Amino acid sequence: MRFVSTRGQAGSVSFSEAVAQGLAPDGGLYLPDEFPDITSYLSDWENMSYPDLCFSFFRLFASDIEENNLRELVKDSYSRFSHQEIAPIVSLKKNLKILELFHGPTLAFKDFALQLLGNIYEEQIKKNGKPLTILGATSGDTGAAAIAGLLGKKGVTVFILFPDGKVSPLQERQMTCTEADNVYPLAIEGTFDDAQRAIKEIFSDLEFKNKVGLSAVNSINLARILAQSVYYLFAWLQLEKHERENTTFVVPTGNFGNVFAGWLLTKMGLPIKGFRVATNQNDVLHRLFQSGEYSLENVSPSLAPSMDIQVASNFERLLYFILGGDSKKLRQVMATFSEKGKYSFEHFKVDGFTSSSVCDEELPQIIKQVMDEYGYLVDPHTACAFKDLDSSEKYLILATAHPAKFPSVYQKASLPTPTSTTLEELSGKKSKKYFVDADPEAIRAFIEEHLD
Repeated sequence: MRFVSTRGQAGSVSFSEAVAQGLAPDGGLYLPDEFPDITSYLSDWENMSYPDLCFSFFRLFASDIEENNLRELVKDSYSRFSHQEIAPIVSLKKNLKILELFHGPTLAFKDFALQLLGNIYEEQIKKNGKPLTILGATSGDTGAAAIAGLLGKKGVTVFILFPDGKVSPLQERQMTCTEADNVYPLAIEGTFDDAQRAIKEIFSDLEFKNKVGLSAVNSINLARILAQSVYYLFAWLQLEKHERENTTFVVPTGNFGNVFAGWLLTKMGLPIKGFRVATNQNDVLHRLFQSGEYSLENVSPSLAPSMDIQVASNFERLLYFILGGDSKKLRQVMATFSEKGKYSFEHFKVDGFTSSSVCDEELPQIIKQVMDEYGYLVDPHTACAFKDLDSSEKYLILATAHPAKFPSVYQKASLPTPTSTTLEELSGKKSKKYFVDADPEAIRAFIEEHLD
């Protein structure tokens, strides 16, 4: 299988090349040049363990990784999850279920992709002997999960940008208390979007990219999207057969990667009823689905900080399909958005998507209501998914993080502060972070200075 850029001005590449590059040379995002029909595999996949399902799914895409190696790196990727089912489903009531995605090493859904991506990188380095420089931006969970997935990997140096003071204190400690020599948490003044904008410009500098062996851990990397597709597939197969085609997945998301990973399965024939995009008060995606206008506003710091985003990078992948694969038109749309900060679509509608938005004033109330009604504690991002649900419909909500990562919100909800042994262990470790301007030149200089 080959992989092509959404912007249509770069040659097709293999799976390993797409993973190593992250962002295509023309600034686009990689997608498969064709999608397999997975419907004929579903009966065989029905009773598989999570690692076996992940291996079977990735075999359809990662044809240039030797089969036994792929099986072993997938198996290792999920060996550090604390729940034997990896992604268990909890039933709150007949028509409402939770898919728990926080049993990985950093207690967030990003572990599903970044444990695997770290192992894929290690496999590539063993194969070609070339070291990698990993550059990413985070609004909270990606950075911690990327670092956890890359700790101890030979030949890898990791640089993660995050907005200083705008991630939760525990998220910051997860990034800055690793005591690892190959990890550089870079605090910037500004927002996640500022960090992401700088990173995209750095990746467009092909001379620098090749010089330092630059690769991306953000969800612009296709391997992350495909790895996240697996937990949708796993969940769909765990549902009763009469529920599968009648259940809507409700997805807290800011960068659109999490929900796009599920929607991508519909391109492979999986009959999912629909997806509900649940945003916080930084509601660029909700506004898009409601009005057809994709527009920038100022980021408003919230109680659900991992979704404090206004530029949803993965929307470009969906746009590619909306435009029927017309890369020229896509480039025009993205250029207009880059220049004006907005783009209005005529008759914008994507079948299978609905959306909702939750402001900070509502979040503690929702968390308290869910606890009172179901005896279940949700983190503030997952809480966004409970807004305006239809009691007559079947929903599966993605729980994206462990509540203990965001303790401050529970006092506002008049609930005890949740704890986690994993997070408590960080209290005795020394924190180390570096400050850098959210400027591509400053970031490039920092990287070159700190590479061996």
